[in-house]
Parts: sequence; structure tokens; C-alpha cells
Amino acid sequence: MRLISTCSAAFALVLFCGTIGAQTTAPAPPPKPLAGSLASHPEWPKAKKADVESVDSLMAALYDVISGPAGKARDWDRFRSLFLPDGRLGVIRHPPVDQTKSIPEDVVFLTPQDYIDRDAPFFQNNGFFEKGIANRVEEFGNLVSVWSTYESRHAADDPKPFVRGINSLQIIKAQGRYWVASIIWDDERSGVTVPEKYLK
Repeated sequence: MRLISTCSAAFALVLFCGTIGAQTTAPAPPPKPLAGSLASHPEWPKAKKADVESVDSLMAALYDVISGPAGKARDWDRFRSLFLPDGRLGVIRHPPVDQTKSIPEDVVFLTPQDYIDRDAPFFQNNGFFEKGIANRVEEFGNLVSVWSTYESRHAADDPKPFVRGINSLQIIKAQGRYWVASIIWDDERSGVTVPEKYLK
């Protein structure tokens, strides 16, 4: 009788332990990154530290990466790495002065990849050198706004730019670096010149 009782107790313990094991659940998987967040784009190119450690270095890298002689391949991964993955570039369009083409006033927003697809063929056949000549920077917390006056040349040693204008940038500081969230630019043209205060 004692032997049967001992065996019954052991059997009950096995059942109890088995029940506990059956009720144990696996750890919940980590939550999915929010759509549009940095974490939702693990494939995005990593930036060079020297390119993104300050607003000045980010601006310098942005102008440098798109500049070069005709036929020079741009470092498009470096270009992408300066932007938030969901960053945008806005091109303000104007009707031509001579009215040879019917182009209405418009604005075209591009992803970094759209910009690459649009301009890479142009850079194969045309030299393009752009530099900032004056930056007005406003900061609050992790938000930075830059009003950057630029000059564009077909060759680095051209005495005069073929166009000037202003880039308006929204820049974000996150994860120990600076990111371009958006750029919108407008060129000088007949009746619209860059004010003197934006040339200093």
C-alpha cells in the first residue's frame, strides 16, 4: 500500500510539473518598428561619421557629393546616407522666360532615389559643381532649419556661376548625428534675385 501511494504521489508530481510546463509561454516578440521611423529602414546606408557630426559637415557633404566633372560617378550611397530614409527634395519649377515651352509653375517632390534616377544621366554628360556661399542656421532642440545660398557651375574653375539660389533645409538630430529631412530650392531668375542679407 505504501509503495502504491508513493508511486501515485510521484505520478501526480509529474502531472503537476507537466501542467506548469504546458502553461509556460514564449517571450513576446519585440514590437515592430513604427512605419517611417529610422528603425523601419535597417537597409539604409550608414553615413560616414565626418559627414554627419555637425550641421556644417552635413551641408559640406551634401554639396560635395553631387559635385564633379561630366562622367564622374557620384557616390549615391553616401548621398542617401545624408537623408532620412523618408526624406524629400522639392524642386520649384517656373515657366521659361522665353516661353518656348509651356511649363506651369509647379513643385515636384522627389525621394532621394527619385533624385538619383533623374539626375544621374545628366551628370554623365554634364559637369556640375555646387557650393554653399552663406548659411543661416536656426536651431531648437533637435530641429534645425538652414537657409543655404548656393552657386552652381559647370566646371569648378568657371569664373561665374550659371545659376544661384537658395536651398531651404529641414534637418533633424537623432541617434547622435544629423539627417536631412527635406530640401526645397528656388533659383534666381528675371525679377527674382537673392537678397544681399542672404549672401553674408
